Amino acid sequence: MNEDLLAHHGDRDTMPGAVDLAVNVRPGMPPKWLRKRIDAADLASYPDQRDAVAAIAERHGRRHDEVLLTAGAAEAFVLMARGINAHEAVVVHPQFTEPEVALRVAGRPVHRAVLAPPFTFDPALVPETADLVVIGNPTNPTSVLHPADVVRALRRPGRLVVVDEAFADCVPEETQSLAGDPDLHGFLVVRSLTKTWGLAGLRIGYVLGDAETIAQLKAVQHAWPVSAPALEACLATATPRALRDAHQWALALADARAAMVAVLSLLDVDVVPEARASFVLINTKRPGIRERLHEHGFAVRRGESFPGLDECWIRVAVREPDVNERFVTALSHCLQESR
Repeated sequence: MNEDLLAHHGDRDTMPGAVDLAVNVRPGMPPKWLRKRIDAADLASYPDQRDAVAAIAERHGRRHDEVLLTAGAAEAFVLMARGINAHEAVVVHPQFTEPEVALRVAGRPVHRAVLAPPFTFDPALVPETADLVVIGNPTNPTSVLHPADVVRALRRPGRLVVVDEAFADCVPEETQSLAGDPDLHGFLVVRSLTKTWGLAGLRIGYVLGDAETIAQLKAVQHAWPVSAPALEACLATATPRALRDAHQWALALADARAAMVAVLSLLDVDVVPEARASFVLINTKRPGIRERLHEHGFAVRRGESFPGLDECWIRVAVREPDVNERFVTALSHCLQESR
């Protein structure tokens, strides 16, 4: 891959006038009730995290000192790179590239464990000497959900396993999440409110882990890292009402994704099987399809910025059924044009 693309993200693949399938944030969000809570935030006072930390801790059954709020999941990876003295970091690819970027900026050596299609994970791929491992679950961009026991098998004395669960709430009941594990020693679980609630511009996420590791990250975090509106979002989205809403969306997402994949299977493309997030990863088997889709009015996420993929791969957000159908029709035309 082109290393210059490592810091590339889906928002750079959007284009004016095109249907945005490059950014994987739930459309139509945030809802009015959430906007109302965010708009009511006290902007005159310094942000006080205590209530928001308590809400996240209660949601996941954790102690308060096992929760760290962050300015989005991306900040969590910067804190990881600065606060954890890793001598041999392994990043499991293809996945979200910010963890590797953060580690390299911090001067940490990085080894890549690159999975081949269908991107199932074997813990034996990680060297025993690795003292930091980063893995997504479900993974961006593959949409693969690894069994929790497989992720737990990475635990070793002296090793920290960072699990990017930014898309965990795309999965009904959040199966395979480690967020509620009684013992998180050796693990950091990174979560985000961006995807489900449409809060990319607010920058809000959090990290779960054992108290000692959370303290290490907090020690390198700047003062007042999370704004008052973002703290209101934490409180609002941790309520039973919000969790029910997220669960219903996850169920509807699963139906829309299954219908989309069924139609895609009729085309001359390979769709990564068992997709569980809010997007699917497609091997179009030929370069240039992304640019052709632009001509048909659709913006999709390029694959070549992810280690292990090339320009034949595209990541496509799952939207409403009518949008999905129009995309598949456009893709079919693009494939015919490229013959």
